[in-house]
Amino acid sequence: MSAQIFHDGEADLSHSVKWWTGRVLIYGVLILWAVICLFPIYWTATTSFKMAPDVMQGNMVPFVDYTPKWLGWKSLGLSPDTIWTESTVREEFLRRFWNSTVTALAASALAVALGSCAAYGLSRFSYRFGFMRNSDISFFFLSQLILPPVVLALPFLVLYKALGLLDTRIGPILLYTLTVLPIVIWIMRDQFAGIPTELEEAALVDGLSIWGAFLTIVMPIALPGMVAAFILSLVLTWNEYFFAALLTSTNAKTLPVMVASQTGSQGISWWSMAALSFAAILPLIVIGVVLERYIIKGMAAGAVK
Repeated sequence: MSAQIFHDGEADLSHSVKWWTGRVLIYGVLILWAVICLFPIYWTATTSFKMAPDVMQGNMVPFVDYTPKWLGWKSLGLSPDTIWTESTVREEFLRRFWNSTVTALAASALAVALGSCAAYGLSRFSYRFGFMRNSDISFFFLSQLILPPVVLALPFLVLYKALGLLDTRIGPILLYTLTVLPIVIWIMRDQFAGIPTELEEAALVDGLSIWGAFLTIVMPIALPGMVAAFILSLVLTWNEYFFAALLTSTNAKTLPVMVASQTGSQGISWWSMAALSFAAILPLIVIGVVLERYIIKGMAAGAVK
């Protein structure tokens, strides 16, 4: 009897050791991956407080390897001793920040609105355009991402010049909407396909129209996927540089163009670029944290694949 008890205790101990070993291994890998993913943000934030020698020597730990200074933020007029004084650079930064905000939000919202309607139609109705069916149409939208942006540079430059859209906000908004629209359609099509059609049929029986069923029944269920698509579109449009540099010059220039311009006769101002970059990515971090539950729901529902 005692031998059996000893054997059972040994088995329980072995199981416990394996369980804890697996947990430690899993969490160790997750922590390592989190450090790798967050390190660029850490490097950017700390570099904005470095002096030139600290940047060149690769000092990494504040108050250990170097003493933090406000050099990067002072160059933008955002340090404690310059924030309340008049600054041309700060006004320029705020203007570019506003341009990026308006352009990214408008393009993302427009892409989600149009892409959701298109995806809903592709998931609920059968279309025929020549030899193309629903799956072919969906792949056609996605295939537009294969086209390199540089191929579209000259056509859009000529078209925008003829339409008077150069250096305007409406120009990048329309172009960015077209850029992220295929991604939104692909994401939302899978999201709508996972919603039972019986819910809409019941709504139609109760007297709702197609639009009524879509707005009151389908859209609330698909909201997490729409938020995930919106955030993905926002990240892509916020960080877009090529067309922003090509189609804007003074009035509608965005933050990525301003970040890339932090060079001078003595080379790259890494501290200024780091401060500007961190100020540019901070809104995306805040949005990601605030809307985290919607992102998780959208991914869990199969909205992002």
